[in-house]
This record gives sequence, C-alpha cells and structure tokens, in this order.
Amino acid sequence: MTHGNHDVLIIGGGVAGLVLALEIADRRRVTLLRPASDDSGASRWAQGGIAAVLSPQDDVEAHVADTLVAGDGLCDERAVRFTVEQGPAAIEWLLSLGVPFTPDTSPGAGYPYHLTREGGHGARRIIHAADATGRAVMETLKQHVADHPSITLHTELTAIGLIGDVGGACRGARCLDEQGRLHELLAADTVLATGGASGLYRHTTSPQPASGEGMMMAAELGAELMNLEFQQFHPTCLYDPEGPPFLISEAVRGEGGQLLNIHGHRFMPALDPRAELAPRDIVARAIDAEMQRTGSDHVLLDIRHLGEAEIRHHFPTIHAHCAGRGLDITRVPIPVVPAAHYSCGGVATGLDGATRVPGLHAVGEVACTGLHGANRMASNSLLECLVFARSCARALARPAAPATAALRPLAAGGRPLPPGLVGEQREAMRQWMSARVAIVRHDAGLAEAAEALADQQRRLAPLVAASPPDVELASLWHALRLARLTVASAQARRESRGLHYNPDCPVHGDPAPQPSRIHLVDLATP
Repeated sequence: MTHGNHDVLIIGGGVAGLVLALEIADRRRVTLLRPASDDSGASRWAQGGIAAVLSPQDDVEAHVADTLVAGDGLCDERAVRFTVEQGPAAIEWLLSLGVPFTPDTSPGAGYPYHLTREGGHGARRIIHAADATGRAVMETLKQHVADHPSITLHTELTAIGLIGDVGGACRGARCLDEQGRLHELLAADTVLATGGASGLYRHTTSPQPASGEGMMMAAELGAELMNLEFQQFHPTCLYDPEGPPFLISEAVRGEGGQLLNIHGHRFMPALDPRAELAPRDIVARAIDAEMQRTGSDHVLLDIRHLGEAEIRHHFPTIHAHCAGRGLDITRVPIPVVPAAHYSCGGVATGLDGATRVPGLHAVGEVACTGLHGANRMASNSLLECLVFARSCARALARPAAPATAALRPLAAGGRPLPPGLVGEQREAMRQWMSARVAIVRHDAGLAEAAEALADQQRRLAPLVAASPPDVELASLWHALRLARLTVASAQARRESRGLHYNPDCPVHGDPAPQPSRIHLVDLATP
C-alpha cells in the first residue's frame, strides 16, 4: 500500500537520525523509521564518549591536527575543520537536553565535566557519561523525540529500498511491516541514517550491526560510494566465543590500560612511541600480529594497577558486564580480540549531508564526509553524527515540493526461499570477508574473495528475483553486493594506508592520495 506524502522521511534511529529529527521537527514534519533493532545498533554501544574542544588547555588546531594524523593523509581538511569547529556547540546542545555527562569535581578542573583521553588524541577532550555514553545520549534523545508533536515514529516498518522517480530523484522508501506487507512511503526529502557495514564480518563490537543496507539503497539510485576499503577494527572486543560481542572502550587504554600477550609481556611500546595510545589501525594490526606470533586467539588488557575503586568509578558498565561473565577485572586482565567496529567509507556527501541524488541525504556512519580519511580517530564518530545531523537539518529547513513524479515500477516475486538459506548465505559471505578482507589483506586473498562473492551473487540472484519481499533477504542482497564493492575498492588501492593494509602494496605509495569512489554500475554482472 502507498502512504500519503511525507515531508522529511528519516530512515534509522541511532544518534544521527534522532538528532536530525529533533533539529528539523520545529520547522518541518518528520516521519522517523526506527525498528526495534536500532536499540542494539552501534550508537547505544558507544562507550568512550564524544571528542570536542572543551578544555581551556585544548584548542581547535590541536584537534584538527590529531584527526589529520589519524586519517593517514586521506582526510578532507575542510570537513575536519568544519566538524571540530562545530563540536563545542553540539555538546552544549546535548547538555541543554539533559544528557547526564560525568562531572569533574576535582580541584582546579578547568571544565565542569570529566574529560578523558583516547588513542590518537594529544589532549583530554572526550566528554562521556561514565563508560556508557552512547546509551545515555540515546535515552535522552529518544525521550525528546517521543515528546515532540511533529515527529511520527514508526517502529513496525523496515526500509528495504528507496523509491526513485524517472528523473533519478529519491521520492521516499519501500518498507515492510512486521506481517511482511509492503508499504510505499512517498517523501519530499529522504535521509539515510542506517549505520555502517561492520555486519559484513563475523566478529563485531555490537550485537546487531548494520551490513551496509543503506549504502546499497543509495547506490541503487545512483549515489556515489567512497572509501569502502577502510573498515575499522576496534582493537579490544571482549574475547568470549560463547557470549555476545561486547566492546572494551578505548578509554580503558586512555586511563592507563596495558596490552599484554598471553605470556604476560607488554608489546606496544616496542612498536610505537605512543604505545597503547597509538591510533586504532596501528594497535589492531599489532594485536593481530602478536596473536599470530604467539599462536593465540586473543591478547590481554590489564588495568589492575588502577585499583578496584578507580576501576569501579571510571568503568562501571565494563566492570559489571565482565563480572556477569565471570571476570573480575580488578584481579585479572581482560581477554580481548580485534573486531569489526566502524566503516570509514559510505555514501559520499557534502557538509550538509547531501548526496548526488536529488532528494536524498545521508548522516552518521552510513555517510562518508571526509572526516575520517583512512582511519577514524577515537570518539570522532558521535561528534560526526551530531555535527552533520545538525548541519543537514539546517539545509532541509525550507520545505520541498511533495513527491508527485512518476515512480519506477516495483517488481514482485512469489516463491519463498528455503528455510535457513539466508542465514547460510550470510555466514558464507562473512567468512570470506573475515578471512580475506579484514585487518591484513593480500592480493591473492582479495582475488579469491572477489571470485567467491561474485559466484555467490550469481547463484543467489535468480532466487532473489523469484522471492516475495523479505527483510532478511533484502538485507543479505544489499550486504552481498556491498561486500563485492568493498573488495573491488581494496583491490583498486595499490598502497597500504590507514585501515587498508596490504603487504603486497607499498606503505603510502601515493604521495597525493585520493579517496576511492565507486558506483553500483562499476560492479560487473557476475
């Protein structure tokens, strides 16, 4: 069925989507699609905090410089400067909403709230709510969204594709409800806030990670994708093969946590002068190499020297969660392993979130703004969500014309897939991505992955065409094609830079690196 014209349609209810909804709702009516699974997405699990220049001992130029270094030569300096300059105002906005950031009551504190330091930062500039910042921000934003009369929230609808008109503009989204019925939501403006693509990999830091669905929806309408090869692996995810994923915040290392191999020997100081506070790409590769050298499936993160009182004070969530799994982190080191965490690439946008598709914007992890370059610096991600959602709201302040153009027809199939097939196919894709396109890639492995994923798509395509619309099937189809584009982007970059490390390519081979850009039409038909 087709729902009447919507004004601003926002797909995704993490921090970026919620911020945008609140910022635009006083000027335009908002329809927000926020499935229940969004409560288990990346935003809620962000522990460390939000980076911003808040301390009198810090300044914009220092934050810009640190971000450029972490991005390994591939950041867009204009986007970096824009983000950093807008950061303090974004934090003040959150404070005005009542986000319960942790206060600093120590004598001589230069700022009312506690600021911690994380990898890549040269100063304490991470404002946080204990060690559960994402949860605190999300709960506050959700309450304000629920109370706003101009925001209509749909938790029963999941977008499976965008609606394009014959002129190439975006006119809304096709969705399925919980009973599998198809709905078309026509909209004057559509904004993707669907998250990243960590779900392409087997081990991730959130229980229900996005798999790049929004990126592929945009690409289907002609949007440009950028920097897909730069997938960040968080160095320290709790190692527990029997339990769900749980991130161990970088703030643990920021407060003095030390990485040890399984023999109890510290290894980071010999590899980088910043030791445990080196950027994440360096730390993740060091852990991966140490695991291979010692034949282990994890390393150890030791924070016992802080003492029980400090550990409980700074990391109550981590302490409680580990205790629930039988680990007393005041007495034993934490077993950790790198896991897929954040997509530095995504839908190419401007500083206002606009894509090259008329009527379509993207904010948050689904977007590639140029801020992160080849490697995201810790706690710049929530900052990006805030700054770009607020900027997008300003760009969308003026009403657009209703969606009345002729729409592209929708093909519908009719044969359900065999039970279990989607799960089997998704696991096969994740195995290839984790084995061949992860922290360290090689030319031969990328070629193997490209061939295997193309063959998988070739075999799945007729089944997809003949099946009725289905949320899980649509997600798999988007993910599989994005995986192929990710491999193609990795193959095209003939240098090792940031998160893309290929020993078959020289480190920083290009003195003037360029972002990688790719479109759906670049994907050869398998």
